Amino acid sequence: MHHHHHHSSGVDLGTENLDFEWTLKAGALEMALKRVYTLLSSWNCLEDFDQIFWGQKSALAEKVRQCWQDDELFSYQFLNGANPMLLRRSTSLPSRLVLPSGMEELRAQLEKELQNGSLFEADFILLDGIPANVIRGEKQYLAAPLVMLKMEPNGKLQPMVIQIQPPNPSSPTPTLFLPSDPPLAWLLAKSWVRNSDFQLHEIQYHLLNTHLVAEVIAVATMRCLPGLHPIFKFLIPHIRYTMEINTRARTQLISDGGIFDKAVSTGGGGHVQLLRRAAAQLTYCSLCPPDDLADRGLLGLPGALYAHDALRLWEIIARYVEGIVHLFYQRDDIVKGDPELQAWCREITEVGLCQAQDRGFPVSFQSQSQLCHFLTMCVFTCTAQHAAINQGQLDWYAWVPNAPCTMRMPPPTTKEDVTMATVMGSLPDVRQACLQMAISWHLSRRQPDMVPLGHHKEKYFSGPKPKAVLNQFRTDLEKLEKEITARNEQLDWPYEYLKPSCIENSVTSDSKGGYGSEFELRRQACGRTRAPPPPPLRSGC
Repeated sequence: MHHHHHHSSGVDLGTENLDFEWTLKAGALEMALKRVYTLLSSWNCLEDFDQIFWGQKSALAEKVRQCWQDDELFSYQFLNGANPMLLRRSTSLPSRLVLPSGMEELRAQLEKELQNGSLFEADFILLDGIPANVIRGEKQYLAAPLVMLKMEPNGKLQPMVIQIQPPNPSSPTPTLFLPSDPPLAWLLAKSWVRNSDFQLHEIQYHLLNTHLVAEVIAVATMRCLPGLHPIFKFLIPHIRYTMEINTRARTQLISDGGIFDKAVSTGGGGHVQLLRRAAAQLTYCSLCPPDDLADRGLLGLPGALYAHDALRLWEIIARYVEGIVHLFYQRDDIVKGDPELQAWCREITEVGLCQAQDRGFPVSFQSQSQLCHFLTMCVFTCTAQHAAINQGQLDWYAWVPNAPCTMRMPPPTTKEDVTMATVMGSLPDVRQACLQMAISWHLSRRQPDMVPLGHHKEKYFSGPKPKAVLNQFRTDLEKLEKEITARNEQLDWPYEYLKPSCIENSVTSDSKGGYGSEFELRRQACGRTRAPPPPPLRSGC
């Protein structure tokens, strides 16, 4: 979101008017929100969230508002929501799931689903022990839930049990919540899960695994590959403006006094610890859908739409990458003998990703196929993966109770005492909810000048062969577009985030700054000129 103070200073108008329309909207939004929290005296039932649910809503956000309390929609989000990255098929009962005596029936059900291959889990253990924010003098709360779900024969997931905290050494039995519990207790348990999902989605899967990985790739490309290098030419359309948008994220979202500090339970320093933890776990496999989805046991599930579309896109991008690579590297020894390419690889793994060779990243390329796989990961991360993770925000986060950015009371330990006052006292207050609405709107807006995947105008390669490869890529993407559109017409909840026409060509491909040649872009990346103001932090479809 926008800070106005720098608009009042004498900024030269050339850059100012580019951002002007956006600032007006942001300004109007913030004025309206301030009016809301001065007028809203009552904030004591879930319907009160309706009072801030307005503005540019999507049809899907409206459906979320209507259905957010249903177990089916709660579960659906693990497969096809804003964060489809955490769910995995269980291979054993998680050791941290503590089933106290009297729960033999539940244990038997879990065992049965496990034998059946239909038991799934979402484990938020990464959040365990992360310190929670203090917002305007009030302590916020974080938890590390574990959710066990079963897949019905019709392909739909249903929650079986939610454990909100890991067992505590002093009192080793955590409270388990079941769908059969009093409705408000079960709803509050699900809200805790959704709050935890919001944290991991934004910090681990959005900021780290797309924006910051894209930045590592961008910086290494600028440092190690000369402008005439074929891999530089190949990657440049997909790493455009990555530095600008990330600089803006660092100054406005996760900085001291930024949005995270103002409204999010991991803000105030917890988010930095979480980022460190997530970075220590970042593996090469986790960035490559064929490996990641196989590892999570999500291949071939009819209801897993993110999984299906991500795999198709990976194949299409891989074919494009192979087409280009084979033009310049006909044999493995040509790959091995390219010192600039090898330096680029080492820079990404050892420097950018902090010695990630221990986590499966290569320090050198020994073959064409190894190079192709790595480049496919680079393009997929900067384009398709970012789209899948970014675009869901408007749909799934605009209705605040579905994904509370913070929790204001500790997790419940008893079920009988949960009242509407407990639920409303736990969910974000008016000010925090307004900020969440505004963020989800800003982050997911589709820009008028959005460049879709594969449709960059600049010609980096001359000659008919690279052009034929790019044309094939566009043809493959159009075919996928038609498949996805046809499928979505059959669905109550269409999955649109990986439609090729909705995928940006880079983490942001904002061309407003009138950025010039590659040379100009490289000078900015190397910090030798004052870059034009970064585009607003956003993107989407």
